[in-house]
Amino acid sequence: MNYKKICIKISGVILLISFSFLTSCRNNQHDYIAYYNSVNSIDSTYRLKNDTLAAIKEFRKLFRKYQPRNDERMEEYENYIKFSDKYNKNFGGKKSLYKLIPLVAPYWKFKRENKDFFKLYKKYGIDSITVEQKVTEWKKSLNKQLIDSFRIAFIRDQAKDSITGQQSLKNFKKNAELLKWTLNNYGYPSLQKIGLETDDGVFMPMLVYLNHMSQIEDYEYFKTKLVDYVRSGDLPPRDYVEMVERYVQINHLRPVYGVKSTDEEIIKDSANINRNRRLIGLQSFKVRRKITKEFLKNNSSKK
Repeated sequence: MNYKKICIKISGVILLISFSFLTSCRNNQHDYIAYYNSVNSIDSTYRLKNDTLAAIKEFRKLFRKYQPRNDERMEEYENYIKFSDKYNKNFGGKKSLYKLIPLVAPYWKFKRENKDFFKLYKKYGIDSITVEQKVTEWKKSLNKQLIDSFRIAFIRDQAKDSITGQQSLKNFKKNAELLKWTLNNYGYPSLQKIGLETDDGVFMPMLVYLNHMSQIEDYEYFKTKLVDYVRSGDLPPRDYVEMVERYVQINHLRPVYGVKSTDEEIIKDSANINRNRRLIGLQSFKVRRKITKEFLKNNSSKK
């Protein structure tokens, strides 16, 4: 075999190895839409079937594969820990409890009022002072440049025209440019990058921000681009859906996810709506409404 043929064979092997490596890396990038749908399924296991022990096992498998999120309504990782503690099942002890803190930290203003939350930590040797310190550390880890930029953007977002009393499309367009720049330079401005509220009390819910992106020419760009961040786990499905449904509402189109639809519209097209919801990681409309109602009731009773 001559030198040229040997080189060609070696090159072929290198290309094959490189392709296999890239394919492996791609497969390891988990799609969080699948994660959200798994959470929805597990939620039904304990909420509708009353099989909490099975739900614990399913949660454990899920969190071995994915870094947990903790949806504001579902609270899946927190529920996994609570259920495991209640039934004396191993959930990772202190390590998992510490992992939960940054997931609830964006809502700390409300969470710290929940006495049962601190009781659980105390049971495993973590006092309230330590929990507060971890929340402070989380705040310090946020992107200060982005927080400053979005603080200004949210103030601008809520500003109203002195004559019409309406929010300005011009301001929405300025905010769209900031969001584009952020996506290109930092990725999606998630809760783990900018939090939910600034130190001086400016509330920064991206759900509202995205809602206004539906009213400008860049909507189609964001509709396509932001799906990537739902898949990466940075953007909650509900926030994305809110933007799409606002566009549908403004333009009098057929409901896609049913978030802003009347009951009559949802009943009429429930099959398509629920299919679309699953494709983005949301529960059926009926189940989500039940979860939200229970969530609000539970949080009200804990105050």
